[in-house]
Amino acid sequence: MPAFASVLAVIAILFFAREVLLPLAIAVLLTFALAPISSRLRKLGLPRILAVIITVALAFLVLVLFGLVVAGHVADVAQDLPAYQNNIITKIRAVQESGTDSGVLQRLTSVVESVGRELNSAGKQPSAPGGGSPPREPLLVEIFSPNRPIETLTSLIGPLLGPIASLGLIIVVVIFMLLEREELRDRFIRLVGYGDLHRTTEAIQEAGSRVARYLLMQLLVNCAYGIPLALGLWAVGIPNAALWGMLAIVLRFVPYIGPAIATVLPMFLAFAVDPGWTLVLWVAAIFLLLELISNNIVEPWLYGSRTGLSPLAIIVAAIFWAWLWGPVGLVLSTPLTVCLAVLGRYVPQFEFLEVLFGSDPVLDPKERLYQRLLAGDPDEATDYAEEILEENYLEDYYGKVAIPALLLAEKDRRRGVLTEQQMEQVFATAITLVSNLAEIAQEEEQEEKGQENKETLSGRPTTLGEGLDGDEGALPDGRGKTILCIGGRGALDDASAAMLAQVLQVQGTEVVVAKHTDIANRRAMTLLPKQADAIVVCFLNEDSAKHAGILIRRLKRLFPTTRVGAVLWAEREQDIPPPALDEVDFITSTLASTAREALSDAPPSVMAPPRKIRVRRPLDKSATAAAQPGI
Repeated sequence: MPAFASVLAVIAILFFAREVLLPLAIAVLLTFALAPISSRLRKLGLPRILAVIITVALAFLVLVLFGLVVAGHVADVAQDLPAYQNNIITKIRAVQESGTDSGVLQRLTSVVESVGRELNSAGKQPSAPGGGSPPREPLLVEIFSPNRPIETLTSLIGPLLGPIASLGLIIVVVIFMLLEREELRDRFIRLVGYGDLHRTTEAIQEAGSRVARYLLMQLLVNCAYGIPLALGLWAVGIPNAALWGMLAIVLRFVPYIGPAIATVLPMFLAFAVDPGWTLVLWVAAIFLLLELISNNIVEPWLYGSRTGLSPLAIIVAAIFWAWLWGPVGLVLSTPLTVCLAVLGRYVPQFEFLEVLFGSDPVLDPKERLYQRLLAGDPDEATDYAEEILEENYLEDYYGKVAIPALLLAEKDRRRGVLTEQQMEQVFATAITLVSNLAEIAQEEEQEEKGQENKETLSGRPTTLGEGLDGDEGALPDGRGKTILCIGGRGALDDASAAMLAQVLQVQGTEVVVAKHTDIANRRAMTLLPKQADAIVVCFLNEDSAKHAGILIRRLKRLFPTTRVGAVLWAEREQDIPPPALDEVDFITSTLASTAREALSDAPPSVMAPPRKIRVRRPLDKSATAAAQPGI
């Protein structure tokens, strides 16, 4: 509750003090943007004051010229709009006649016609019927007293005082912030982070670099979009093409909403200018082409337009800051939210801001997969697996994501928080996931065969590279081998055995998968093919060493000529040292080491002969007494 009350208090302060805080926020944002330019001028040898004044003067001169050009074009468009009335009415009527008539179109037509009549009749006096003089109508007379020149000047300048004062305040604050940038940084460190200079300095540097990089790269992206847009609109004949290109540069700073507005305005003008539909199609094609180039070439190339924020956070932040500070808050929403996300990354008390706004995953891959297994959603689990498998192999995914997710499930089972029904759901979802990845396993198997053929032709081995698992090199060739994978004690062990089996199948191995219940009813003897090379028993419970020893001994007696091993799953080899088990051929803890041991050509260990059970006979007391003398 205190934290919630603090958040509400901060929001209230931001809302009621927006007249003061909004110019300061704009000044801080411009300081972040202009600081690299000022630093570059200082490196060229200019004094600090001169470098700052030149930077600020050039920046605001560009902004003023930009505003004057836009204002001139807007006035031209407003003056030419009445000439487009007939084209708009003709197209609306054509749509009505095509069979898509609706009340909205009728009302739109009537509005356009009434506006056109008012514009055409402005300044004209209606003539009376019969050619006579028009009837005289009563005139409204307003009695007023002439204002003095000072009052007239005050009425004209009054509405401009607020924006001019805000602009002057912003310029002054930007100048002083650039002049005392290092001093302000030191004061901020002393105020909030004197106890941890390293963390505070890193936070300030990251916030400044993120915002400056975002503004600079976003400006480059917008210019790479707006300049070709203006040229394209000019080429197809759109009036005031430069205006729409300049508006696109500005509006694209507003996330999601700005690009839509920048698209709608030229489309509407093309709709109004051309009597036909050709110009509208040309304009739509220009926007489509520019969006494809910008999203797929320009932004990935510059890469700086990424802010470290999630898309949903950008939308929510835009709505929040627009409600708080209006249109200016909408433009400032992304930089301000970037600063909040950096604050949440480095200040533990505000960690929730990084969780809410950051683009980095808040759950580890294994935790995310376990959550999908608990929810019984194999489709999303498969989609997530395919994203990882675009850059990694199946062995890496199972070894570093899927098996650790099953370890989390086993830990919850041991704590008693995972019910039997949930465990069955986790097992069923995991098995479905393995089945859905069968096609990828086949592709990797074909790739493995092609790799081996290249090795044979070149006469030298090649390395697949290092994946998530961190093990360099490929697994041994499994062609011609037969391996049985069995779950040790529960359904989750069965799921891990199925994952191990699919990795072995990628190596060309013939694999048979059995459940832990097949051992209890002796089905393992019928499941194991003849001339099997290895049997692998999988355990997720790290305390199953005793049970594994009993099971290994039993399997060794059933299959004395087969290598029998156990895997006690762990995320890393050093997490759980493998226990010493009698008569086991190998014992491992990771998927890569298990696959290598299972595919090894080492001979099986010699099984110790079974001990003879000695039956003690009952002692005959009478015979014992007769044998003793003196009785």
